Amino acid sequence: MTGRRSTHLPSQGAELGTAAPFFPQLGDLAADTTRKGQVGVVVALPGEDSATTYHLRPPGGGPAWSAPADGTTLRPVPAQATHATLLPSRDAVYDPRARQGSVPVEFHFEDGSTHEGALVLTSAELERLYAQISRLLTAHENAFGETS
Repeated sequence: MTGRRSTHLPSQGAELGTAAPFFPQLGDLAADTTRKGQVGVVVALPGEDSATTYHLRPPGGGPAWSAPADGTTLRPVPAQATHATLLPSRDAVYDPRARQGSVPVEFHFEDGSTHEGALVLTSAELERLYAQISRLLTAHENAFGETS
């Protein structure tokens, strides 16, 4: 080892594997590792209204529970993807060496955010998708009497 930082690895602080602590706010969803990842809505913060711990309640209601004030057992709950759409500005590509196709897409999340990505398909998946899209186009043409 050279003692130099690797340019492709993010700085993670003093110890390898450490991450920034998660301090949820009121109304945030958090997964509690001491409760097998149970998700709860933060309903009270440490130091607020004489609370000394986080208080969480299941999103649909139910009994509340406490989590340590340092947030070490809480993890953020990422927004779930709802769908993906084709990126209009880029075209699909095929890599014959890898025998894979790549279709640029934009993922849409339930919180309204989006993220660009790619749908990577093997040769067999490309053929299956081709057959499915062909059926969709036929159904569209039959429904509207149009050709694309």
